[in-house]
Amino acid sequence: MLYGKESTEQSMIRSADWYFDFISPFSYLQFKSFQRLPDSLEVRLVPVLFAGLLNHWGQKGPAEIPAKRIEMYRYCHWYGERSGIPFRTPPAHPFNPLKVLRLALALDANHEVVEHIFDYIWGEGNVIHTEEGFNSLASRMKIKDVDALISSNKVKNALRHNTARAVAAGVYGVPTFAVDSELFWGFDRTDMLLEYLDNPAMMQVSEMQRLTQVPKAAERSSER
Repeated sequence: MLYGKESTEQSMIRSADWYFDFISPFSYLQFKSFQRLPDSLEVRLVPVLFAGLLNHWGQKGPAEIPAKRIEMYRYCHWYGERSGIPFRTPPAHPFNPLKVLRLALALDANHEVVEHIFDYIWGEGNVIHTEEGFNSLASRMKIKDVDALISSNKVKNALRHNTARAVAAGVYGVPTFAVDSELFWGFDRTDMLLEYLDNPAMMQVSEMQRLTQVPKAAERSSER
């Protein structure tokens, strides 16, 4: 599926993987900004388990750091209002996203399905962490026997595969665009992605190359 605005500068179709998790408000905001992408970019939506990425790289998610958690919610609320994107943080966060990730995969993770789930969680701020909340989403999407749908080994393995594929590509957070061999992590990298799509040679200039080789001068230590 192609996303974005009409572009006369790039006629060749290019592809990108977009790694995301419904737990991430930044994934929602970037998804809602896909109209900024050129028509020449074919985007593959790749649901992954953010917690799996965090466990692999030994990190904490922003919602696991108290001060950052509050700042994130406030920023996303501010940005949504400023940009005209419906945004409402759900009643409880972080939540376990396994069911909605598997639901998206069971329904082929197409744009309509992903949008419906994102809108339910972040556009309207509905409860998703309870059985009642999840079943309400399924009912709205006219899905019968949703538990059986998301419990198949095929669906579970697809999520594991996506997450492992993301790790292998060097993805450490969501949302992340992977284009060619380059990664663009975070909603705030959208402008950089757009510039790269217009001018891939930007990554080959001497300073960009030097930055890939900067050595460490210290390692974090618990000692004082």
